[in-house]
Amino acid sequence: MAATAQPEIKAFFDEPTNTVSYLVWDPATKDAAVVDPVLDFDHRSGEANVNAADELLAEAARLRLKIGRVLETHVHADHLSAAPYIKQKTGAPVCIGEHIRKVQQIFRPVFNAADVSGDGSEFDHLFKDGERFSIGTVEGEVMYTPGHTPACVSYRIGDAVFVGDTMFMPDYGTARADFPGGDARELYRSIRRILSLPPETRLFMCHDYKAPGRDRYAWETTVADEKARNVQVHDGVGEDEFVAKRNARDKTLSTPLLLLPSIQVNMRAGHFPPAEANGVRYLKVPLKLGA
Repeated sequence: MAATAQPEIKAFFDEPTNTVSYLVWDPATKDAAVVDPVLDFDHRSGEANVNAADELLAEAARLRLKIGRVLETHVHADHLSAAPYIKQKTGAPVCIGEHIRKVQQIFRPVFNAADVSGDGSEFDHLFKDGERFSIGTVEGEVMYTPGHTPACVSYRIGDAVFVGDTMFMPDYGTARADFPGGDARELYRSIRRILSLPPETRLFMCHDYKAPGRDRYAWETTVADEKARNVQVHDGVGEDEFVAKRNARDKTLSTPLLLLPSIQVNMRAGHFPPAEANGVRYLKVPLKLGA
């Protein structure tokens, strides 16, 4: 069977975290993957549920799709992953880039998380840069795109690329690069790698926040549109200029609301920390005490 150039894609927008998850599938075979699934989590109460993931799974069932992979673009700092639940329901392995090891090694001591391996073995598969895979007859390729975090990857699937947090819609710009292990210069080079793809390549964002003047959420654009209109990194913006502006802007940004719980869960492939002696699981808040 000939390869299908264009996969079918359905987006699921989680407004509380401004996150977009995706079902992507081969219309010929109905083989599918899930990209960046969201677990509903209320930080005020510590309650979690799977409503968003169930909505995605229900749509997959309606379309008679066979989910064969969960693809994580990175260790998210703004939402908790529902990857283990998708795996439980479908058997799909949970995949991420191999540099997850570095993220685990950075944050394991921050949370005194002795159970975290540091070698990425919590995940079922660690992708290398350039590694190829297939979703039915649709060919996929992994692109290592660090900068926002040291472990970010983008997934090129047919004529579409799922860019994670590397960049946003043209009127919003690019990801921050001030998290531990992040680097604005690496981010610029990763974005340029993405923008070197054919101009008609479809790009799918992991987040949208409605740029000023826009009254609707949006998450799909193209290489050509980003090159022409991205407010922070359009053609004509050089590396040094981007780095200086990105670093200056990052100094003004606040900490994401769910950063601490998200990192603890997501570096464990979406699993909560192990239960303590009383049978209860806890998420930690490292304290920074002033003088």
